[in-house]
Amino acid sequence: MSSPTPVSAIVIIVAVPAMQECLLVRAVVQRASAASVTVAGNLVGELTAPGLLVLVGVTHDDTAEAAAALASKIYYLRILAGERSCADTGAPLLVVSQFTLYAQTSKGRRPSWNAAAPREIAEPLVTAFAEALRALGGSVQNGVFGAEMTVALVNEGPVTLIVEV
Repeated sequence: MSSPTPVSAIVIIVAVPAMQECLLVRAVVQRASAASVTVAGNLVGELTAPGLLVLVGVTHDDTAEAAAALASKIYYLRILAGERSCADTGAPLLVVSQFTLYAQTSKGRRPSWNAAAPREIAEPLVTAFAEALRALGGSVQNGVFGAEMTVALVNEGPVTLIVEV
């Protein structure tokens, strides 16, 4: 009986930098033929023509510069008919604050909202985001920050994107 052939093993260890959680200004952008926001039964914002519904979430380290960069990215995003943008078409935007975009759901069944910025940080940044869209030439309407809102949407395509900067 012959002895088994020795097997050599080469182990290569590759050092990979630790991934650190990167929290960013976050938006869900939906192409819509119609969208509106009501608070307590009162219409507070709507798309006056087909355009984009933008749900915006803010985290603790976000800045006005990041909000402006997100506004520019979305305003020039070519997701409207014919691969055109709001900048190309003048399509309106409806901006709605959405702290739940920072829900952490990895543990248990109850979401954690720890990554969402508190009102004193988030509200000025959602406002700065909307103002940056207006400064670019956007026709912008808003929901009401912190209110219990009803958002109605006719999603076109459907096209829904998560955008972060």
